[in-house]
Amino acid sequence: MPRRSLTRFAWLSVAVSLVILGLKLAAYAITGSVGLLSDAVESVVNLAGGLMALAMLAIAARPADEDHAYGHHKAEYFSSGVEGGLILVAAVGIAVAAGRRLFVPRPLESIGEGLLISCVASALNLGTALVLLRAGRRHNSVTLEANARHLLTDVWTSGGVIVGVGLVALTKLYWLDPVVAFLVAANIVRTGLSIVRGSVSGLMDTALPEADLQSVRQILEGYKAAGVRFHALQSRQAGAHKFVSVHVLVPGNWTVHHGHAVAEKIERDIRQVLADSTVFTHLESLDDPASWEGLEWDEPSGNDRPHQAEG
Repeated sequence: MPRRSLTRFAWLSVAVSLVILGLKLAAYAITGSVGLLSDAVESVVNLAGGLMALAMLAIAARPADEDHAYGHHKAEYFSSGVEGGLILVAAVGIAVAAGRRLFVPRPLESIGEGLLISCVASALNLGTALVLLRAGRRHNSVTLEANARHLLTDVWTSGGVIVGVGLVALTKLYWLDPVVAFLVAANIVRTGLSIVRGSVSGLMDTALPEADLQSVRQILEGYKAAGVRFHALQSRQAGAHKFVSVHVLVPGNWTVHHGHAVAEKIERDIRQVLADSTVFTHLESLDDPASWEGLEWDEPSGNDRPHQAEG
């Protein structure tokens, strides 16, 4: 699926967030529950996150240009980072509202109707989150995954709020309402920090997962029988796109044409294993000592180095 078509999932998130926000505000207006208010505040963040995801997915789908030779893939990390930050801001707002209600508790009204509306909103949230999560994993989109995880968090917090408000109705212990809101805020903080960490990790050019690197190494090992060696294997991921670079060392008596043909085949093999990837190879001679200077990554064993005559 083209990256640009992923924006339809972001549009789904925005549309559902608008509906859910309306339902949760209605539930709060009916009951006066600060717990349900905290649930509605998180839906405001869901809406903002969906709009941000929509904008960043559109930018990430743009092709490489003169000013962005490696594409615009990292735009997705800005979306997930902003969404994580918005979650933390929502948590602060919820905690402030809960703190006021804790010192001035008040009875709740029409709890049954409010809880019914909240249950309908949670069901919509759950269905949308599962759709986004499946799409995010299938298309390796950190933006859709972050949005889905946020919605799933909203489902769990809504469940907690529903239970808490139900307990208030049964026990008449009105201080339970703000306590539930505090618990919601704590859970939101945990999710927000997790999303922000993932965004920072991507912006810092973290290497590909070990499973991907192991697949690359297996391909490279297959060429050793032909006398080819490798070092300086590096990788990073930008949104859904993966980048791999490696130095390819070939016998000194090979022609440039033959060495280049082998390097091209290696690149094709890696791209077949790593979907949506760009592979760079740097051709060097096994017989040139300079090829082995300054090794920092995946340095071959001593047996792989050329033997130099002692003078």
